[in-house]
Amino acid sequence: MKNTFGNNIIVTLSGESHGAAICVILDGIAPGTEIDTDYISSRLALRRPAGKISTSRREADEFTIMSGVFNKKATGTPICIMIPNSDTKSTDYEKTKYLCRPGHADYSANEKYHGYQDYRGGGHFSGRITAGLVAAGAICQHALKNAGIKLATHISSIAGICDRSFCHYENDIKYLSDKSFPTLDEERGEEMRRAIASAAADGDSVGGILETAVVGMPAGVGEPWFDSFEGMLSHILFSIPGIKGIEFGAGFSFADMKGSEANDPFRMNGDRIVTSSNHNGGINGGITNGMPILFRCAVKPTPSIAKEQLTVSLDTMTDAFLSVKGRHDPCIVHRAASVVSACTAIAVLDMLSGRYGTDLRQYHTITG
Repeated sequence: MKNTFGNNIIVTLSGESHGAAICVILDGIAPGTEIDTDYISSRLALRRPAGKISTSRREADEFTIMSGVFNKKATGTPICIMIPNSDTKSTDYEKTKYLCRPGHADYSANEKYHGYQDYRGGGHFSGRITAGLVAAGAICQHALKNAGIKLATHISSIAGICDRSFCHYENDIKYLSDKSFPTLDEERGEEMRRAIASAAADGDSVGGILETAVVGMPAGVGEPWFDSFEGMLSHILFSIPGIKGIEFGAGFSFADMKGSEANDPFRMNGDRIVTSSNHNGGINGGITNGMPILFRCAVKPTPSIAKEQLTVSLDTMTDAFLSVKGRHDPCIVHRAASVVSACTAIAVLDMLSGRYGTDLRQYHTITG
């Protein structure tokens, strides 16, 4: 029953959606690393619900750092962050506690934990738990930024409405840094918002695709087999509720290309080796090649919908019908963007630490 990720930078999650609090422990952060609580708060704010296109549950996410930080610097010991749950309505789940909500983990969790799991709001499987990932990821993202490595995630599409892709990486990443509905084309963003509102009015939900870019990565990070750069990123990203697919660079489009189209030709750019294209998303053989890391995540529609669905009642083991009540997001794509960025930062810092050590001051010395 593992709730931990990482080899060098290690993250452990605990808590339930309607429990007392969400807790995250971040271990491996080098002593002396700056811990910016305002930055953590700003990243948590991007994950919170926004207006009518999100759940009406409102959590303040006023976190407390319980250990591992002194005088705004990491001590080098485990950093423990606690985020209280303050806006729960557990009675919403009493009438349906035996009904397996389609698309949720209710049935699979019941089989794994033999009925002892906390069913309220999805318990430990809830998207609420990602608040811990965002808090830990904010520390990692801030450390990476100070080392010259920047990243951002935008909404590539929602309900078939597409944003433009990353073009001018540095400018686009800066533009997206404080957006709660992160699109590069504001007009397409408004279309997406209308599509979400329309689905909500119909008692339904929509999904989409998130695209993430990381710039400033050196070549040579990652392992060729089981801890490949893609593998480690996928490991943590698939931990996010609702993520059902990941592709790097051209991804599944490779299947329709010829080798002459898919290859990224190498060339010199001053004293650096670069590629003329980036179909491989900055990774060859599981190892970074110094080009921008680029990948996309598919986010499924929120499974909690008002439309009536067929299910099974676990207490009677008979078919039943369910219409999910309560406070739910008609779309989680925009809120998941900050979670994807946080998980990316955790995995990138973990892999960088495996190559250069956890103290990024050594990274500066080695890479210049």
